Amino acid sequence: MKITTPLALALVLAAPLAQAGAGHGDEKAAFGQAGHAEDVTRDIAVSMTEMDFDPEAITVAPGETVRFTVTNDGRIVHEFNIGTPESWKSHEGEMKAMLTKGMMSMRRINHEKMKASGMMHDDANSVLLEPGETGEVIWTFPEGGEISFACNVPGHLAAGMKGSFEIEAPVVENLDS
Repeated sequence: MKITTPLALALVLAAPLAQAGAGHGDEKAAFGQAGHAEDVTRDIAVSMTEMDFDPEAITVAPGETVRFTVTNDGRIVHEFNIGTPESWKSHEGEMKAMLTKGMMSMRRINHEKMKASGMMHDDANSVLLEPGETGEVIWTFPEGGEISFACNVPGHLAAGMKGSFEIEAPVVENLDS
């Protein structure tokens, strides 16, 4: 049997991962909170392709509320998830269960099965998208901390699909000089 690149990629991505507790945990305050549209100060477009985000690094101000318009420009399902390595580890089991129980495949998301099982994947810090779909995350960043974004579809984070946030205070020029 000849294994093509897409088939090999799918096999690698579907490989079992160590299972952790389901959900996103209770540490959202550590990496920010859901924002409100009326507080958005900036819109940032994010493209997801196979094992890549564009941009890979994003600078935000402490307390800034940003609207991320996220598009899956890839050929398989991807997730944009704002968090920390600890929050992703707690989310890993849920994502694995969604894949193994048929709530999603590498190309499709079965929202009816997700709803029936109570795993709607509707947390404010993430969006799970089929190829060609666009979604939105509005997020208010904390005053500091180690915060990143990643794709938690099984195998994607392990393959390096993550990016980083740099929290920096804006430079204010002194106009009195």
